[in-house]
Amino acid sequence: MSFPRYPKYKDSGVEWLGEVPEHWRVAPLKHVVRLRSGGTPSKDNQSYWHGEVPWASSKDLKEDSLADTEDHITRQAVEDGAAELIAPGSVLVVVRGMILSHTFPVTKALVPMAINQDLKALTPRGGLHADFLAWLLRGSSGETLNRIDEAGHGTKVLRLDTWTAMQMAIPPASEQINIATFLARETSRIDGLIAEQQQLIDRLHEKRQATISHAVTNGLNRDAPMKSSGIEWLGDVPAHWELTKIKFLTKSMEQGWSPQCEGSPVADDAEWGILKVGCVNEGIFDPSENKALPSHEVPIPSLAIVSDDVLISRANTRQLVGSAAVATRDYLNLMLCDKLYRLRFDPDRTSAAFVTRYLGSTPVRGRIELDATGASASMVNISQSAIMELIIAAPPREEQQEIVGSLEATIGELKALTASAQHAIDLLQERRTALISAAVTGQIDVRGLVPSEAA
Repeated sequence: MSFPRYPKYKDSGVEWLGEVPEHWRVAPLKHVVRLRSGGTPSKDNQSYWHGEVPWASSKDLKEDSLADTEDHITRQAVEDGAAELIAPGSVLVVVRGMILSHTFPVTKALVPMAINQDLKALTPRGGLHADFLAWLLRGSSGETLNRIDEAGHGTKVLRLDTWTAMQMAIPPASEQINIATFLARETSRIDGLIAEQQQLIDRLHEKRQATISHAVTNGLNRDAPMKSSGIEWLGDVPAHWELTKIKFLTKSMEQGWSPQCEGSPVADDAEWGILKVGCVNEGIFDPSENKALPSHEVPIPSLAIVSDDVLISRANTRQLVGSAAVATRDYLNLMLCDKLYRLRFDPDRTSAAFVTRYLGSTPVRGRIELDATGASASMVNISQSAIMELIIAAPPREEQQEIVGSLEATIGELKALTASAQHAIDLLQERRTALISAAVTGQIDVRGLVPSEAA
């Protein structure tokens, strides 16, 4: 759908803005907002925490508006000056954090709340409407990201002096409300379409997981005689499959080496690198998940990856620990890290690809997550013995190959459908971003596109 433009434009004098409607004014952000900082009450004072006051950090800025948060503080913390309340209608932005490496979250607070030191609260002034301010900041996010610096260890920081000096196009008050109303309506429609595509992706993922789980525990022949495995989480398996343990199929199991490495991956196959634990997260080996080995370190060729190596994450979140993938070719310049296990199997008896799919099946994932240990939810471990003692129902070698071949075909089809849905999401998100930017810079005239009472 195309939208009308304003009758007359003028040069804004600002390169990134270009021309703006003739009757709009241009002003630096600092002239139309007030900024307030946040902070974190002492963690040692338990009377400051687990109260009823929402306390926002960057992880909470996921939606366009915010009425509650993951963390809360007490009114005592506010009364003691350990935190300050910001008023409903304040616009919250992230000014420090890793999230700024790829996006600039903007959220409007709907209730009184406190914020941490990584956020700023903006209050409009000089005739600026709060709803329009939020859209204005979202629409200028691309230009804002040009004002992000490296703060160390992957953390980014917004240069507030240059950001608040950034020139903005400001329409009359009635048009601000028109634009905010229009964008709320149109982005809601786009978000609905995105949600539908995301639901499709979720269903495709569920189908993929169900297909894998059924194939590696029940086989492809639905009429095959079954027997009890004697294992509650595994259930019945084909009668002719061999019940054994992973350790009895494994020729070797080892973990690797994690020296201090460069932050970037290897440039080519001539450079040595260390795999990152994320190389197995999706169940498909991703060799790009690596870090280049510093020139002063001596590589260990025996740790290089070869075809049919099964790699398993030893330490990760509970949802990802134990993730497994198989290398489909040699990567003789990439070495195993110490957060990965490597299993090698007798190819005459066992298909590495079949074992990998088995390890990623729903019942086995549930077993691995139960066996993982660690006090932190962000990092748990699975022991070698927990992997080696896992029960597996192993079909004959030829049947394993048949199952793997069938799964690869089905997974390929599901992957193509998922990619199509993700492409649709990407296009919708691009349209959403472009629409916001066009509306808040006056490239489209929405005055006749909203109910007259909105003004």
